[in-house]
Amino acid sequence: MKLILRGHHLLCLKGFQGYGYDEKFTKNMTDINSKRKSPETVIKLTNSPDNICKACPNLRNNICENEAQNDRIVLMDNQVLEKLDSSKEYNSVELFKRIEHIFNTKESVCEICFNCIWHEKCLFYQKIGKRI
Repeated sequence: MKLILRGHHLLCLKGFQGYGYDEKFTKNMTDINSKRKSPETVIKLTNSPDNICKACPNLRNNICENEAQNDRIVLMDNQVLEKLDSSKEYNSVELFKRIEHIFNTKESVCEICFNCIWHEKCLFYQKIGKRI
C-alpha cells in the first residue's frame, strides 16, 4: 500500500486519538493511521493536499480553507520536510521511527504544532511536553 502524506501529518498521525472535523474525516484519519503502522506501507511525502486532506471539510479548490490558512499549513509541512528527503519514498514504519527521533523535544515541534487547533488533545505533543 502507498500513502501520500503532507509533512505535518507525520506529526499529527503520531498524536491522533480519534478526534476530527467530522465523521468522514475521523474515519479516514483512523484508516490511514492504521495503514501507516504496516511494514508493507510506503509513504511519499508532499506539502500539498494528501490522502488525509481528501476527507477534510476545509479543503476547497485544492487548498486548505483559505489562502492564509493554506500558506500556514504549507509552512508547517515544509518545516517537517526540511528534515527529510521528500524526493524519495519511505517505508512507513521506519519513517515514523525516524520522525520520533527527529522531533523528540517540545522545542523541535513548538513552531510547527503550537498554533494547531489540536495541540492540546494531541498525544504526541503532550508526550513531548512531559519530557521538559
